Amino acid sequence: MNQIPRIDPRRPFVITAAGLRRITLGETGSADPNAAHWSAHGHGTAARPRRAVSDPRHVLLVVAHSERGALDDHACQALAAAALLADAQTEVALLVFGELKDDAAPLGADKVIALPTFDRRAFAPDAELRALLACAAALSPKHLFLPDNATGDGDLGRRYAAATGASVATHVVEIDAGHVGTYAQVKRAFATRSLPDVILLAPGAVDTKLPFTGAGESLSGDFLLGIGDGAQPYRDLGLEEIDAAQVALEEADFIVSAGNGVADIGAFEQLAGVFGAAIAASRVAVDNGHFTRDKQVGATGKTVEASVYIAFGISGAVQHLQGIKDCRHVIAVNLDGSAPIAKRANLTIVGDANETIAALMAAVQAARRTNGRAPAAASVREPLGAAA
Repeated sequence: MNQIPRIDPRRPFVITAAGLRRITLGETGSADPNAAHWSAHGHGTAARPRRAVSDPRHVLLVVAHSERGALDDHACQALAAAALLADAQTEVALLVFGELKDDAAPLGADKVIALPTFDRRAFAPDAELRALLACAAALSPKHLFLPDNATGDGDLGRRYAAATGASVATHVVEIDAGHVGTYAQVKRAFATRSLPDVILLAPGAVDTKLPFTGAGESLSGDFLLGIGDGAQPYRDLGLEEIDAAQVALEEADFIVSAGNGVADIGAFEQLAGVFGAAIAASRVAVDNGHFTRDKQVGATGKTVEASVYIAFGISGAVQHLQGIKDCRHVIAVNLDGSAPIAKRANLTIVGDANETIAALMAAVQAARRTNGRAPAAASVREPLGAAA
């Protein structure tokens, strides 16, 4: 009996710069998740060449605030824009207000300056402006790139332009080496101009997938020495914690969402309280009368941008996926590991939603008892945190 040779589905492969999978013929596959050829298949980042910089004469400076030690997608887009525009004699520097735990080299940064003493949740625009001015004086950047958002970056870019008299373009939706473009007259017109000194990018203007990496060299913040604290014309009153149920889904940073697979609604709501998370639901769960219409997430409901979105028993119809497209981390709990939600999720737990809810609740309560902490209240995702 002739045996039909089987093709090893785990054959080595690489991902090209165009995003195409190329199988290496004639090599033996490996189940080792740390193997280099597996890095492009969800176990890491495919090996990319470092962008060549020789005799650097110019600097493009990217400025952003970190959140929990990482950059959000909008900040990564601003960094990618600078990296794509940089030529062989231009370095890309990244100034981060806050702690940075991630490696910025894969994002395109050649030099990284992190200022961990700054906190995005604190309102200190004057101190941040002084730090940015000192950094700009030290590096003499040709252009500044910032994400145009409402959480500090957009405001800082405008303050810098006003303080220095620099040219600035806001809400930039199109950019290349010669010009920037932005909508005008309530999107009835489109305006372009040459690259200004300060470029504030709208979300989604740049693809963060780069065919190269940066050097990722860390620099000290010595330029801050001697700038002084300065007088503050206002007092930061801090963040006001509110009950998770009172947070609008559009502003929630942590959301747990229930679908048709959640049978014990009471336990689900209790888990949300233990997590300090806002409650959302799929259209099916809302139509069944388990949740009010304002909790519905999807194309016909709310569009959310949470840092963490946990979907319990939600299959992931295209309308629901549309509502969570801007969430940073999506965790799916579903009996069907091939459900559409699993393709969008960063982590999928294949199991019963109700059993997982009970296990999570027990684990969180046990951990908080050990640490002597009470369940935390939720906070608004984009706090201003300041009062005159």
